[in-house]
Amino acid sequence: MNGITNRMSRVLPALGWAGVLLAAAPAFAADEPKLDSGDTAWMLTSTALVLMMTIPGLALFYGGMVRKKNVLATVMQSLAITALVTLIWTVVGYSLAFTEGGSLLGGMGGFMLAGMTLSTTHSLAPTIPESVFVCFQMTFAIITPALIVGSMAERMKFSALLWFTGLWSILVYSPVAHWVWGGGFLGSAGVLDFAGGTVVHINAGIAGLVAALMLGKRIGYRKENLSPHNVTYTVVGAALLWVGWFGFNAGSAGAANGRAGMAMAVTQIATAAALMGWMFAEWLVNKKPSVLGAASGAVAGLVAITPASGYVGPGGAIIIGIAAGVVCFWAASWLKRAAGYDDSLDAFGVHAVGGIVGALLTGVFAVEAIGGTGGLLEGNAGQVMKQAYGVIVTLLYSGVASWIILFVLKATIGIRVEETQEREGLDISLHGESVV
Repeated sequence: MNGITNRMSRVLPALGWAGVLLAAAPAFAADEPKLDSGDTAWMLTSTALVLMMTIPGLALFYGGMVRKKNVLATVMQSLAITALVTLIWTVVGYSLAFTEGGSLLGGMGGFMLAGMTLSTTHSLAPTIPESVFVCFQMTFAIITPALIVGSMAERMKFSALLWFTGLWSILVYSPVAHWVWGGGFLGSAGVLDFAGGTVVHINAGIAGLVAALMLGKRIGYRKENLSPHNVTYTVVGAALLWVGWFGFNAGSAGAANGRAGMAMAVTQIATAAALMGWMFAEWLVNKKPSVLGAASGAVAGLVAITPASGYVGPGGAIIIGIAAGVVCFWAASWLKRAAGYDDSLDAFGVHAVGGIVGALLTGVFAVEAIGGTGGLLEGNAGQVMKQAYGVIVTLLYSGVASWIILFVLKATIGIRVEETQEREGLDISLHGESVV
């Protein structure tokens, strides 16, 4: 009996320590990032949705708005940018934007996606594989330069477009993405941009305006009929953008959670409000609501709610949407005519202006219970100033850097097609094909 007692006296403490360790194990494990199949499934879906926004969404949206002789060239630009930026992002773009570095630029630790395995994650999305995070952010890097095409449609050399896209992606997109999302100085300063109001839309829109000014007006601007050849294509493209934008905004939550659900809800609400705002503004001014205007209004709402989508509620989304629809209609009609620039497909008027509206109103309508930071209506007036700071920095940097890139290309390989090529149409002159 004493032998059994002695053995138990040795076993029980051991079991006690084991019990303590087993009880503590979940606490230790909780500190380790763990892949979540639900989050991963949602982010895989979101990645596909955002890629769909460029091909075929933006390709059709822009392709329908140009003249028939330029439709293939315009669609080709979206296809080529998708392929080119994919490779650039893989080699160096992701590393510069999202790996550890300084306040201005990331490092080279992710060059050629070095170190990425089946189980590695990123601190911004710890419950999904890093490979999914890389591809999700890649789709943002793809669509941003593709948006710029809208300002320089029907007159830019294809070779110059490829050079511009490559240089701009490395020198402009990746740094701005790092500033806001990758640990850079804008994010540290408290600038709110949930899904790309500054990084994508203001960034692309101001670059588009610079490109339009440097290229000059299309031949026959305000003298010839430059009307869209197929508004049906544009509406289909806008519809694909609308659906894909749920991946853009709700996917930026990085997980399948309540914040993603709220982002999806306010995206739908703001887009509907913007469409109605543009439509009624156009109806009042031009006496008829156009189909092209309705499609453009929807895109304006999608743009404006992008920075706000993870921070505002339904009420704020309605006001942001209406404001974007009305202001972008004004920019795409009156402002463009008054200033005299040829923003062919209104990339500046919709994306830069809509992005500015959304970024500033994020500072007004942000709800602390949703995104952790309150806005002006919750007593945080300084948030509006922080948003304005992000807007100004992005406008200045992207505008100047884009001008430098285009200036160098103009002085070397040239950026505009010959007059005979432009009159013949870019489909035949650049690609040897045409739509029958």
